[in-house]
Amino acid sequence: MKKPELLVTPKSVDDILSLSDAGADAFVIGEERYGLRLAGEFSKDDIMKVTESAHAKGKKVYVAVNAIFHNEKIDELYDYLRFLNDAKVDAVIFGDPAVLMIAREVAPELKLHWSTETTGTNWYHCNYWGKKGAKRAVLAKEINLESVIEIKEHAEVEIEVQIHGMTAMFQSKRSLLGNYFEYQGKALEIENRKENKNMFLHDKERESKYPIFEDSNGTHIMSPNDICMIDELQELIEAEIDSFKIDGILKSSEYIEAVTALYRKAIDLCANDPDQYEDEKDELLAEIEKIQPPNRKLDTGFFFKETVY
Repeated sequence: MKKPELLVTPKSVDDILSLSDAGADAFVIGEERYGLRLAGEFSKDDIMKVTESAHAKGKKVYVAVNAIFHNEKIDELYDYLRFLNDAKVDAVIFGDPAVLMIAREVAPELKLHWSTETTGTNWYHCNYWGKKGAKRAVLAKEINLESVIEIKEHAEVEIEVQIHGMTAMFQSKRSLLGNYFEYQGKALEIENRKENKNMFLHDKERESKYPIFEDSNGTHIMSPNDICMIDELQELIEAEIDSFKIDGILKSSEYIEAVTALYRKAIDLCANDPDQYEDEKDELLAEIEKIQPPNRKLDTGFFFKETVY
C-alpha cells in the first residue's frame, strides 16, 4: 500500500535533524512576512540551512508564500521567489495568483502547492489550479472524509490533508487585539507565540478556549481542540492521499517530535500491516493523549461531520 508523505512544521533549524530521525518526510517553513501561521520563523539564511540539512537526509522542504498580499508587497515577491528557486527548495505554497504568475516569470521550474485554507472543497477547484501550474492542492479543513476521498478520486494533482494539530477559525488583517487594548487605554505588546505568552477567547457556555494572537498578518483565532486522526488513518491511506500534515503551531519542539514519531509508526503499521494497526491504534492514541496539553482536547475535526460549506 502506498505510504503518504508525513509533512511536519518545525519551529527552528535545530528541529530538522531530530524530526527527520523521528520520521518526517518533508517540512513547511517560511517567514511571517510572506507566510501565514507558521510554527516558527525562518530567515533566508535559515531556509538555506534547513534545505541543506533536509536534503542531506533525503527530505523535502516547502516554503509558505501564502500570506494576503497587497500592492506594496508584490515587488518583493520577485526577489523572494528567485531566492527560493536558487535555494533549491522543493516547493512553494501559495494562495494568491500573484505568486503563481511571478513564479512562472522568474522561476518557471519551481514546484507550486495551492493552499487557500478554506476553498479547497472540490476537485474542479483543485484541478483548475493544477492546469494553471500547481502540482498539489491542500484541502480545506472543514470537509468530511467522504468528500476528501471523492476529491482524491477525481484529482489530477497531489492532495494534502491535515491530520493533526490546531486549525485557523478566523483571520482579520486588522489589529483587533491592539485596537481593543488601545480602546481600554492600555498598551498592548504584540503577541509573541514563540514565547508561549498565549491569550485566549473564553467561551464559558461551551467550556472552550480559543487561542488568539496577532502578528504582521493581522489577528488569528484558532480552534479550541486539536485534530487527531492517528487512530483513523486507514481510509485515508487506502484512498492514497499524497500528504498528511502535522501542524505544530503554538506547540513545543518536543511535542512536535513526539507526535511525529507516533504518526510515523502509525502510517508504517497501517500501510504494511493493517491488522496490526487495528490492534495498536488505540495505544498510539493513548500515547498522544499523555503528552497533550490539558487545555487542548483531541477530536477528529470535520472528518466525520457534515461538511459545513
